[in-house]
Amino acid sequence: MIAVAQVSKHFGSVKAVDDISFEVKEGENLILLGTSGCGKTTTLKMINRLIESSSGSIKVNGVDITKQSPETLRRGIGYVLQHNSLFPHYTVAENIAVVPQLLRWDKNRIKSRMEELLEKLNLPADKQSVYPHELSGGQQQRVNIARALAADPPVLLMDEPFGALDTITRANISREFSEIQEFMRKTIVMVTHDVQEAFLLGDTICLMKDGKIEQCGKPLELLFHPANDFVKEFLSASYLRLALGAIKVKDIWDKLNNFHEQEQTGDYLSANESLWNAMEFVIKNGKDQSVNVQNKEGQIKRVNKEELFKAFSEYSIA
Repeated sequence: MIAVAQVSKHFGSVKAVDDISFEVKEGENLILLGTSGCGKTTTLKMINRLIESSSGSIKVNGVDITKQSPETLRRGIGYVLQHNSLFPHYTVAENIAVVPQLLRWDKNRIKSRMEELLEKLNLPADKQSVYPHELSGGQQQRVNIARALAADPPVLLMDEPFGALDTITRANISREFSEIQEFMRKTIVMVTHDVQEAFLLGDTICLMKDGKIEQCGKPLELLFHPANDFVKEFLSASYLRLALGAIKVKDIWDKLNNFHEQEQTGDYLSANESLWNAMEFVIKNGKDQSVNVQNKEGQIKRVNKEELFKAFSEYSIA
């Protein structure tokens, strides 16, 4: 869906982005991760021509972005900024309707899509007629995202979409959005400096430094096969939390003992859950601190926290 090939951006003698290449498959969520000034936002803005590249090529759905006007390109790409970018004198409904109106959708279609998005993004229906300043920060950002999704674009660009929110709200919204079906059918490129957010939301992570990509790969590849010392050091402070969040119970299934053919009593946990969620579930479950885990084949294992961590250790060493 998106192909970035040998792209650079120079501001005078400064190389903000230096000869980077990556591809984003249809329906994939790629995260541009790194500290401030590494070139990730410049990279994002070049995809929809808010910034023109100095060299290289960018294709969206097989078409070179320079072969169409910036306005036409942007109408097919949703864009979410870090800070509230809503029009202050437009109501929530009017903000969400901006792009569909440019595309000449009829009123009924716009109204139907707006109501659909309000429900999906957990915004009360009675917020349609209020103005941005009457909303909380979290609600404003939900409206920003609804506006970006309104015309149902196949591609969504997100620049630190939760960066202006407090830590608790940010974590809750990030977790919530990772489960919304609307995002699972989009091709997304998202910028963040938050490592845990990147590992929660990303199918692929491109870690950048000084305008270059240090490593681009699946979250577990960066954790267990870092390309260099920079990647290893960048992830080291949160290594255990990231690994437990990235590895799913199904990944360590063969390392877990205690297989049961017969159904067990008690609560069930899906093997699709991360080890972090599984351990939280186990701790909260009860006095014996063990739970039934079921995989997609219907097989059941009863495990406790120690067994999960032992299997994780064996997986990490392997």
